Amino acid sequence: MNTLLWGGGLWFFVCLVPLGGVFYALYFFVSLPLRRQERARLFLDLMENGLKQGHSLEHTILSAAEARDRALGVRFHLLAARLEGGMGLGQALESVPHFLPPQIPAMLRAALEAGVIGKILSACREQLQDGVAQVWKAQNYLALLALVISPAWMFVFWVLVVFVFPKYLAIAAELEATSTGLLQLLAQHKQLLLGCQLVLLTVFYLGLFLYVGGPRALSWLEKIAPALINEIVFRLPWRRKRMQRNFSSMLAVLLDAGLPEAKAVGLAAQSAANRTFQRRADAVASDLERGVKLTEAVQRLDDSGEFHWRLTNAAHGSGGFLSALSGWHDALEAKAFQQEQAVAQLITTALVLLNGLLVGMLAVSIFRVLIAIIEAGVLW
Repeated sequence: MNTLLWGGGLWFFVCLVPLGGVFYALYFFVSLPLRRQERARLFLDLMENGLKQGHSLEHTILSAAEARDRALGVRFHLLAARLEGGMGLGQALESVPHFLPPQIPAMLRAALEAGVIGKILSACREQLQDGVAQVWKAQNYLALLALVISPAWMFVFWVLVVFVFPKYLAIAAELEATSTGLLQLLAQHKQLLLGCQLVLLTVFYLGLFLYVGGPRALSWLEKIAPALINEIVFRLPWRRKRMQRNFSSMLAVLLDAGLPEAKAVGLAAQSAANRTFQRRADAVASDLERGVKLTEAVQRLDDSGEFHWRLTNAAHGSGGFLSALSGWHDALEAKAFQQEQAVAQLITTALVLLNGLLVGMLAVSIFRVLIAIIEAGVLW
């Protein structure tokens, strides 16, 4: 009985505890975007409730920090400490860069400068849909990690091409067996095949690093090569559509508040949190100062021309820019989600098929050599 209990306890600690740790680690890392999203949602709800009760944003944040609630995280209390030290909210948000997704502090700072903080909260909430898309994408990459981009598979392939294949080829040569061409081809190009595996592994783990690190990891890369990283992010179609959504939401709020068009464009461009997009917006502001109409100037920010006619229709409407453009903002998010998931599915499918092709080539080459060896042995 004691032996059985000791065996059961040993099995529990040796097998179940590490397995439970692995599953918890998967849950922790996969759910990171949703936890960031929930923290931002709580912060926006807190500010909205404070405004409804007639309190200033600084007073609301300091009151919530005094409650010692851990739901908003350590950086929220660091933000409160900055405010208590005399910083303004915009400056305090800038000094705690990883508390919220970078687009939200940019939108809040622009709204504070324009005096429309109460109207921008709904536009900030549109940012919170991005975490769901990231988690959906992570499920595809998790399958990719399990089936394709595995360090174990690279190690197995290395053992095969370095140790196993030469033995097969030596035996086949000794028995004067034929049908070794495919195996010889794989053995001759082992550096290329291993290099491709290493590149795929590096790219995948770079993506994993960006997923886990979130905005903080992207900011680290921007410090190394700011122009390159901003250009790459801007060229991703789903990220560009979300930048257009953020810019359009912010611009609509600022135009409804009566700000001059050039200033509204400059403030709204900050919501994209991308230098390439901001350079294009600066060109739009320059065009406006030269007398170009807003509906014509914004074509620099949208190559499809849709923003032009959407803004033209909104300018002739009676319900304000934000109300007129809300449908387009939803459409942009839907297209961004569709494109992001399509790319994730395409990458996953392509790599699984490529991996299957490589495994099939290995299996066919090995079995052809085995058959040739058997036939040569029978004849011999």
